[in-house]
Amino acid sequence: MLRVLLLIGTNIAILIVASITLRLLGFEPWLAQQGINFTSLLVFGAMIGFGGSFFSLAISKWVAKKTMGVQIIEQPRSEVERWLVETVQRQAAEARIKMPEVGIFQSPEPNAFATGPSKNNSLVAVSTGLLERMRKDEVEAVLGHEVAHVANGDMVTLSLIQGVVNTFVFVLARVIGNIVDKVVFKTENGHGPAFWITTIVAEIVLGILATMIVMWFSRKREFRADEGGAYLAGKESMIRALEALKRGQEQAHGLPDAMRAFGIRSGGQVGGLKRLFLSHPPLDERIAALRAAA
Repeated sequence: MLRVLLLIGTNIAILIVASITLRLLGFEPWLAQQGINFTSLLVFGAMIGFGGSFFSLAISKWVAKKTMGVQIIEQPRSEVERWLVETVQRQAAEARIKMPEVGIFQSPEPNAFATGPSKNNSLVAVSTGLLERMRKDEVEAVLGHEVAHVANGDMVTLSLIQGVVNTFVFVLARVIGNIVDKVVFKTENGHGPAFWITTIVAEIVLGILATMIVMWFSRKREFRADEGGAYLAGKESMIRALEALKRGQEQAHGLPDAMRAFGIRSGGQVGGLKRLFLSHPPLDERIAALRAAA
């Protein structure tokens, strides 16, 4: 909870500093003359930006269960299910988090993901393909990777970052729309047809830039989750798990966009602009980072 409060406080401070800076630079009074109350717009934008982000976080477990068809292991029905639950339980205790729900979803591809609104209210799920095609020590490393995501608070952290960028996209798009409508199209109140068209275009462009920021942060957290998996299951096991995933990399990862940021698999080797939109670093880079780690 303290981590969440600190991050929320930091993001609120960012919004306040932005407002004060614009006021000191004389930009906010100019906006007011143009009919825009920047402070009110900023507050409303924060409500929209953070509201949507935290609502998605709050229902993330429910969405995962429904979209992926995750079957929660209430009572283990096999030795494999028993081992899964016991392994996650041990890793969660070592990571000092509350035991996550453990589930299995049907997919021929080896994959896993973690989600949930907090580190003490989470879900770790693995695919049937992961259990069938990977060795037990490799599966243990994958589970450690996902438990590390939970323990690091990655779901909450990324939601907060998404909330910040959502806010600025919402606010800046409307500021740009108002300015273009009044300055270029000479609409007196700045809310003519050009305002709405420009705002939509600006939201698309700014949204693309915002996605790059969120994905950059996601890639950084992925390296840390690999380190967590190495700590919980052993460095060599984590490396072997990533190498096993690499061998099947030509096949689809099988996770929808909402789950992809906290899945174990990456999109493979991608260069150019496409790399900026990867939620995971290439597996070769992750393996090299683990080999270089002390």
